[in-house]
Amino acid sequence: METIKIYLENMFMNLPNTPEVYKAKQELLQMMEDKYQELKSEGKTENEAIGIVISEFGNLDEIAKDLGIETCVEHAVPEGKKLSLEEAKEYIQDMGHAATGIALGVMFLIISFVGPIVADAFADAGMKEELTDMVGAVSLFLMWALGIGIIIYTNIKKSKWDKMQHENYVTEFSTTEYIQRQWEVYKQSYATTKTLGVVLCIISFIPAIVLDAVHSTYITDSMGGAGLFLFVGVGVFLLISSESRKGSYMRLLGLNDPKSVGGKYTVDQKKNHQPKNPVLRAILSVYWPTVTCIYLIYSFLTFNWHISWIIFVIAGVIQMFLNNLEGEES
Repeated sequence: METIKIYLENMFMNLPNTPEVYKAKQELLQMMEDKYQELKSEGKTENEAIGIVISEFGNLDEIAKDLGIETCVEHAVPEGKKLSLEEAKEYIQDMGHAATGIALGVMFLIISFVGPIVADAFADAGMKEELTDMVGAVSLFLMWALGIGIIIYTNIKKSKWDKMQHENYVTEFSTTEYIQRQWEVYKQSYATTKTLGVVLCIISFIPAIVLDAVHSTYITDSMGGAGLFLFVGVGVFLLISSESRKGSYMRLLGLNDPKSVGGKYTVDQKKNHQPKNPVLRAILSVYWPTVTCIYLIYSFLTFNWHISWIIFVIAGVIQMFLNNLEGEES
């Protein structure tokens, strides 16, 4: 019977998500179940019963009039290219690797300043200045090269999925269910990782405060500054990687048209479908990492940590406005 239910869902996936269509789908499911049980009672095997049921009820164009949804079938959403279950699994895996790669690249760019700070501290402690300057400069440029190289390599690797932005892909019922299950598994990890990332960014100034209180010297002040960049680097790594991974799930769950039956397979499809406007979609894809950078830059320059958190509140309101530009729900 599970095969019949999946087949039925795929039959209706491009139809408008209306009460009439929902009622017709339930009626057809009941008829298919009754026929299946009748065939089983006659001694048919499961495969034989399923084959007969699908051959008798599987053509929606032929039975649409009897179900009272002939007009709905005529106004069905244009059928897109189906993303297979194997492709969905590969996409989730590739985007997970890409999320880690980009986050790692950004982290290296942030912590690149640790080398010069530490080298300068050793120079102040009496080490040969020419040596410390060289070590500081080399470490800075190595970190930049490593960070930028990882980002470029990651973007090239994930470019194979650019087709998702240019072609109309959809996911069938079983594929959508798999994506939803994977997203449910990742949700707890996402919440933990994002929370830890925010906490690390907020407390990044603590090493400087502690070292200054214990014994304030140029070296301890430098170590405090280095600690700040390390905390922020790891925090931003966690934020970018978690948000990027979430974005890959939301992208897949947003492939089906939200006004179709297929667009309502799961709760997250109802709430997280992607904007159709490519400019708006691009803005939202980097929205929260950008907000986080603004928060950090403002906080570091002003040290108004006690009020800078309001940036996230304002950003949330702005995101609601951006989502509503196309009548989308977040």
